[in-house]
Amino acid sequence: MNKITAAITAIGSYVPEFVLSNKVLEGLVETNDEWITSRTGIKERRILKEEGKGTSFLAIEAAKNLLLKSNVDPAEIDMVIMATATPDLLVAATGVYVASQIGAVNAFAYDLQAACSSFLYGMSTASAYISSGKYKKVLLIGADKMSSIIDYTDRSTCIIFGDGAGAVLFEPNTEGLGLQDEILRSDGIGREFLKIEAGGSILPPSEDTIKNKQHFVHQDGKTVFKYAVSGMADVSEKIMQRNNLSHNDVNWLIAHQANKRIIDATANRMGVEEDKVLVNIHRYGNTTSATLPLLLADFEEKFKKGDNLIFAAFGGGFTWGSIYLK
Repeated sequence: MNKITAAITAIGSYVPEFVLSNKVLEGLVETNDEWITSRTGIKERRILKEEGKGTSFLAIEAAKNLLLKSNVDPAEIDMVIMATATPDLLVAATGVYVASQIGAVNAFAYDLQAACSSFLYGMSTASAYISSGKYKKVLLIGADKMSSIIDYTDRSTCIIFGDGAGAVLFEPNTEGLGLQDEILRSDGIGREFLKIEAGGSILPPSEDTIKNKQHFVHQDGKTVFKYAVSGMADVSEKIMQRNNLSHNDVNWLIAHQANKRIIDATANRMGVEEDKVLVNIHRYGNTTSATLPLLLADFEEKFKKGDNLIFAAFGGGFTWGSIYLK
């Protein structure tokens, strides 16, 4: 019997309508379009403005888009993995609610949190469930409402992040397509450099934590940048070496959209030509768990059967890794 691998068989996405441009940010903090673009590659980002709508709304819309395009019956989905750093609520898993709302009545669901690497880790998890032979359809959704945890008076973070969601369906494959290999890493040294200080079990919410803006994302940008460049580039190069792939064998680099300079550094280390590097950071900014599936959705028409895709991501914690998918 041929080995079972996990292949992506359907893709969906959703981004909010409201566009937060660099020009608008010029009126909020001391910055300008040239400064933001030259340092990050970002021109605009999407923001979910509607009151009472959270990450689940983004995820549900992306999942509905996938189901509509693929004609998949949601009742056939076995499990839903919700990759997110911004759940609707603490304790009550967002993925469970999303599964119910899209009609995945026979699926079990849960959330997976590894900051900007959440979707990449979710790919590994979904693949393992499929390859085990126990499950036939695993829906992996990456969604984040980053605007809910951003201080729009903090220039170091408000220029970077946006809201969005993407979804992929994994199914069994016996032709040798799908997820081939993975290198996943983490290092607790990153805990201090990219975090939300309050709201967890160490520092519960209080008047002081709100007053001190400790419920927003804070990062040491230079340190995170240094670790991200070396981390993403290292694992991407290693996964190519381990699978005897030259730069000619790689059809597409699907890299986390955090900073254009990090993406370029990863591509350079891999020796991959610029026209093989998929980029949409200028349109959406860093949507955290949603960047990888949004790339898949935006460039879906470019992919052909047998293409070699290298995924790479880096996130807070630190978490990072690379996945080779055919």
